Amino acid sequence: MSTTQTLRSARPDLTAVIPAQATPDRNVPEGTEVRGFALYVGLADDKIADGDPRLGEIVTQIKRLVAQLAPAAETYAAVALAPEHTGGRDVDVVRLALGDPAAHARQKQHEAAEQDRAASGVTLDLSRKRVLLDNVPAALTFREFELLQYLVLREGRTVSREELISSLWQDASDEDTPSERTIDVHIRRLRVKLAQYQDIVRTVRGTGYRFDRHADVSILHTAAPSPDVF
Repeated sequence: MSTTQTLRSARPDLTAVIPAQATPDRNVPEGTEVRGFALYVGLADDKIADGDPRLGEIVTQIKRLVAQLAPAAETYAAVALAPEHTGGRDVDVVRLALGDPAAHARQKQHEAAEQDRAASGVTLDLSRKRVLLDNVPAALTFREFELLQYLVLREGRTVSREELISSLWQDASDEDTPSERTIDVHIRRLRVKLAQYQDIVRTVRGTGYRFDRHADVSILHTAAPSPDVF
C-alpha cells in the first residue's frame, strides 16, 4: 500500500479515535489564548521512497485531513531549506529553519556550552564578566577583571598607571582613588590569580602595563560593541 493510500484510509479512523471529550486539558497561561498549532515534519527529499508521494503531495493530503477534522481551520505550509549536508536530525533542522523559539533557545545553550568548553588557555568572557583558566573560572575580583579587560581591549598599547586610575576610578571619591603604587598591588594580585598565564600582562618599565596578542588568550565579545572600546 502506498503512502497516499495509507493517508486516505487513515482519515476516517482518526476522527473516530479522537473524540472531542478525549482532548486533554491544556494549561494556558493567564492572558493568552490558543490560536492554533505548528506541526514540524522532518523529511528530506532523499528519504522519500520511489513510488511514494512527493513532499508537495504529502502536504496537500495533510491539509485535506485538517480540513476534514476541523473545517474552520486555516492552514499554511512552509518548506524548510538548509545548506547541503547539514548535520543533525531532519526535524531539528526544520525547527531551526522555521524559527521555532524552543529550538533556537536550545541551539544557543549548545553554542554557549561549546564556548565554555574552550581549549586550554585564558578565556576573557566580556558578556559574563568572567575569566576562565583552562576552562576553570578564575576568582578575580570586580576590580581585577576591570583591569584585565581594560588592558586586553587596548591590545598592543602601553597603558600608564595614571590612565588606569582616571578611567577605572573616575567615579571614586578622593579617599577611594588609588595611588600608582596601589595599581601595582592590584596588578600583582591579578597576576597571581592568572597563575601560569600571568605573563599575558606585561610591565613596561617606567610607564605602565600592556597586553599583546597572545595565542593562549581568547575573547568572547558581547553582542553589542563594548562601551569601553574607543
